[in-house]
Amino acid sequence: MNSPGQTSRSSKPELSSSAYLQPMRQLITVVQNLSLARDLETIMAIVRVAARELTHADGASFVLRDKDQCFYADEDAIAPLWKGQRFPMKICIGGWTMQNCQSVVIEDIYGDERIPFAAYQPTFVKSLAMVPIRTLDPVGAIGVYWAQHHQPTAQEVDLLQALADTTSVALENVQVYNELEQRVQERTLELEFANTQLREEIKERKRAEALIQQLSLTDELTGLNNRRGFLLFAEQQLKLAHRVNASVCVLFIDLDGLKQINDRLGHEMGDRLIADAAQALKQTFRESDVIARLGGDEFAVFVPGCVSGENIVSRLQENVKRFNDASKRPYFLSMSVGLTICEVDVTTSLEHMMAQADQLMYQHKRTKHPRY
Repeated sequence: MNSPGQTSRSSKPELSSSAYLQPMRQLITVVQNLSLARDLETIMAIVRVAARELTHADGASFVLRDKDQCFYADEDAIAPLWKGQRFPMKICIGGWTMQNCQSVVIEDIYGDERIPFAAYQPTFVKSLAMVPIRTLDPVGAIGVYWAQHHQPTAQEVDLLQALADTTSVALENVQVYNELEQRVQERTLELEFANTQLREEIKERKRAEALIQQLSLTDELTGLNNRRGFLLFAEQQLKLAHRVNASVCVLFIDLDGLKQINDRLGHEMGDRLIADAAQALKQTFRESDVIARLGGDEFAVFVPGCVSGENIVSRLQENVKRFNDASKRPYFLSMSVGLTICEVDVTTSLEHMMAQADQLMYQHKRTKHPRY
């Protein structure tokens, strides 16, 4: 027997083959469109229109299961229905369809006890058909409605169920697509994070390499170039001077009395003397000049664009005197200096210039200290 208000689907004549062919063609087109859908909104837009057209209904709704509620997510109708509203599963005909995993046809809604009359009274609905989206554990339902009492044919309900089954597949495809897209996004973020870390590691490694390079070229006590740094940078400057026909000079400098200060005042005070000498050199020479502590009490300076060696030595000795006049150190700063100049039209090696300057420095030291 039919339930109250429910008319048998066999009470009306079935569609003829020719009348059935056109809806099937339409359904095939809908299936193709659903196969290309990549989000829920697109699926609902396709289904709400197709449901009406396949059943010649006055309205259609797309219902989603939301835990123990029916959510009327979308609709296409001649007048507003329940879009955006939620109803408990146990009092909603869509809930009955999903809970019982079967379609339902109601020719007279006011003759069926499963209909919440308060919700239907403001609407145009007189008859309806509702099919589950996925007959095994439904995730939603598709409802179609008529403004006049109407009994859809079995073929129309089958078409609506076929649309619902295809919708189920489309929803699963969207879920899979979204999961894959999420995985791609997560993997992309992981790769971006890894790349960021790699770039930071490369930067840190370059900074470390630069620091190591700097330390390998720098004298720890004075902050000046060490012997290696002097040979590297002075050689570069000398090659440039040869290309542009510029004169250069090399100074070889030796501190006077360092051994006596170490013996008398201790090596800590001797280190302070070396640091004071380095500071006097920094004050005397330009940033473009290459200043170095070669080791022990020996210093060297490479001066590109050198015109007068006497002026350079005089300026250095003035800075040394100024230091001694103002200093409260228990020692005097004194330097022996040897200087050699490479003129514009002369090509010589850095080693040769350093050897000449070293020899001149020792001659200067013997003059200042005959017993040396």
